[in-house]
Amino acid sequence: MNSTRWHFYLKTQDAWRSMKEACLNARASIDFEQYIFEDDAIGKEFVEVFLKKQKEGVKVRILCDMVGSFSFWSSPLPQRLRAAGAEMRFFHIVKPWRMGKILSWFFRDHRKVLVVDNTIGFVGGVCFRDQMRDWRDTHLKIFGPVVSEMREAFEELWQAAAEKNIFRRLKKGRKFVRGFYFITNSPYFRKRFLYREHLSAIRSAKRFIYFTTPYFVPDHRISRALRAAAGRGVEVKILLPAVSDIPWADRASRALWGRFLSAGVQLFRYHGDVLHAKTAVIDNSWSTVGSFNLDNMSILFNYEANIVSTEVRFAEEAKKIFLNDLARSQPVVLSEWLKRPLRQKMLEWLILPFRKFL
Repeated sequence: MNSTRWHFYLKTQDAWRSMKEACLNARASIDFEQYIFEDDAIGKEFVEVFLKKQKEGVKVRILCDMVGSFSFWSSPLPQRLRAAGAEMRFFHIVKPWRMGKILSWFFRDHRKVLVVDNTIGFVGGVCFRDQMRDWRDTHLKIFGPVVSEMREAFEELWQAAAEKNIFRRLKKGRKFVRGFYFITNSPYFRKRFLYREHLSAIRSAKRFIYFTTPYFVPDHRISRALRAAAGRGVEVKILLPAVSDIPWADRASRALWGRFLSAGVQLFRYHGDVLHAKTAVIDNSWSTVGSFNLDNMSILFNYEANIVSTEVRFAEEAKKIFLNDLARSQPVVLSEWLKRPLRQKMLEWLILPFRKFL
């Protein structure tokens, strides 16, 4: 009997609400890890929750990426939390005057993880910024043995942040727990466990591959694997935002669309709120939710974390969500795509040489 239970959240504000409730009900510990945590209304709301629980005797630990959470890092809020007894760390601190340098954006903690009392886990794509409130994102609340794996992964990066060693060698990929894994990705050739898991699942697909990703600039191996899957008759569908929040990533992605469409990969543009979800379902036997994008930043340069499941019911629910989103999307037709304006093509070609860094 599988003891794992879960719930999907498809709107950022719904995930916020559930995470806040879980934190308010915490009795022993709150371990919070986030890429974007802003000094704005939602950030302040959660800071007040953390302060309240710390005062009640709950152990509160907060790990934020310094660049992604720069407005929070540079605000008085971290000092308030520390003064109250909460533990606060920032990952890969960069000097403020170097923030404009491109290298500052590499080797970031892009994970979005919350573990409460070592019994409830949250993971997905949801960040903490007011303007993201209505975004179409996917976040997962999960109960079961895999939550201990989430806590262990948090502990590893928590220690790495204290050592100020962003290249600290993390443990081997998370172990299999009754149909569920918690798998991480790190910027080492031998530590890209999540990347290799995706690649293996794509290569093993027999019927269908459904990906939702806000940024689609995959490396050559995943690109070849997706095109090869379509070539052997697998239904490959990639759901993308009509427009993402990063224009240059959109241009780099669109420069690749022609070769995917020509190979039989089907691309769809989601029309609605900003699409920021990072999910995949393959053959109803493999599915994943987390922070991992199908782009080179996630593959090569960032720390990422996903739940990966071989549980059929989990995959079926993820598939249903994908198909519902697909109904609000428009397919990209190759013959029409090739007719796009020359100026648009030139902008895409200009950024294409930099795709490895997007």
